[in-house]
Amino acid sequence: MAEYDYDVIFIGAGPGGYVGAIRAAQLGLKTACVEGRETLGGTCLNVGCIPSKALLHGSEKFEEAANGTLARYGVKLGKVELDLAALQADKADAVKGLTGGIEYLFKKNKVDWLKGYGALKDAHTVTVAGKDYTAQDIVIATGSSVTPLPGVAVDNDQGVIVDSTGALALDRVPQHLVVIGGGVIGLELGSVWRRLGAKVTVVEFLDQLLPGMDGDIRKEAAKVFKKQGMELKLGTKVTGAEVKGKQATLTLEPAKGGATETIEADCVLVAIGRRPNVAGLNIEGIGLELNARGQIETDHDFATKVSGVWAIGDCIPGPMLAHKAEDEGIAVAENIAGLTGIVNHDVIPGVVYTMPEFAGVGLTEEAAKERGEIKVGKFPMMANSRAKTNHEPDGFVKVIADAKTDRVLGVWCIASVAGTMIAQAAQAMEFGATSEDIAYTCHAHPTHSEAVKEAAMAVTGKPIHI
Repeated sequence: MAEYDYDVIFIGAGPGGYVGAIRAAQLGLKTACVEGRETLGGTCLNVGCIPSKALLHGSEKFEEAANGTLARYGVKLGKVELDLAALQADKADAVKGLTGGIEYLFKKNKVDWLKGYGALKDAHTVTVAGKDYTAQDIVIATGSSVTPLPGVAVDNDQGVIVDSTGALALDRVPQHLVVIGGGVIGLELGSVWRRLGAKVTVVEFLDQLLPGMDGDIRKEAAKVFKKQGMELKLGTKVTGAEVKGKQATLTLEPAKGGATETIEADCVLVAIGRRPNVAGLNIEGIGLELNARGQIETDHDFATKVSGVWAIGDCIPGPMLAHKAEDEGIAVAENIAGLTGIVNHDVIPGVVYTMPEFAGVGLTEEAAKERGEIKVGKFPMMANSRAKTNHEPDGFVKVIADAKTDRVLGVWCIASVAGTMIAQAAQAMEFGATSEDIAYTCHAHPTHSEAVKEAAMAVTGKPIHI
């Protein structure tokens, strides 16, 4: 057998690559991970999930102090001012701690970090910074990057038209921020800058926010964000942008065609989605083709059609979520080590970390109805004692179950802690739970999670508190 430098090389140290590399090393494989950034963790830790959560959390604290809501709890404040530099420093501290933590885990587990960007020379060779490294197996975990919008050029350094990376690093609060795209990233970052004082307008091509989420969630999202002061231009497309100095002028028109209008902004966030990072990898050169969406196709085990080459995360089909990539990283490492690694793609939760949070797992009501007869139970958060006590009345929990078997097909919720609540639903569904199973499980009182129990009780029409 040929002698290789490593048993396995992961290309990319985002949530898929770094987790997969650690698991492979834990399983006794000699492992390396290729990463061109100065720090590990990929988009998620450096310019995605983690820094955005730091700004979301900080901006919530600021809004509570600035709008006087703390007074009801007996907390009296004088003049409240924003120190944006301090908030950005806190964000940087969170990122530094977590990316440094991965470096420590690599050392602890004896994973070699090959510094630089990798390209595939053949099915067993990766070239990094001019040097070739060989491995029995190679895993492509290169993630995704921002999808550009034709006619709207992003320049994060100039800070007028920015992508999510630029929107996380602004050194000023925009007077008017226009967000192009009413999905997760646009709404999260739009809500950060709205809380810090910006006027925010969201322009979305579709006629509802949050594509892919349950219809009830999408309807409620529009109400929630309007109530918070965001202006929503739905069913609208951006056809061009012009920047003069520190001002941008956008040209808009109805998605279905019609009269154009212009809108002025001192900051524009382009957040229309993400696309796989496959350029420069030499994918075609080793005999792989990309699908119509520019993704690498794999089988159930994450193997590509080229023997010894595997792929996971945002560069393959499925939701572009850090936790999906992590689970696939563990699974692919176990498959390479000769074990059985499986990811249940039917039970991958999604969360929007605004306030309140929006979360869901499994089928939407619309998709479930297409498959057969269903029963739906809903319970409003305003009837939940903990949410009521905390002055968090917005939202609901919705449980969708098969009408014949009562098996839970999907759970959707809006609540201040919906992202944490959805884990219970995901675990229940992983075990094939019925709505009755959730309804008859004792939930601690008073907690937001009791709303999940009550919504499950509502599937058969008998919640207690409404």
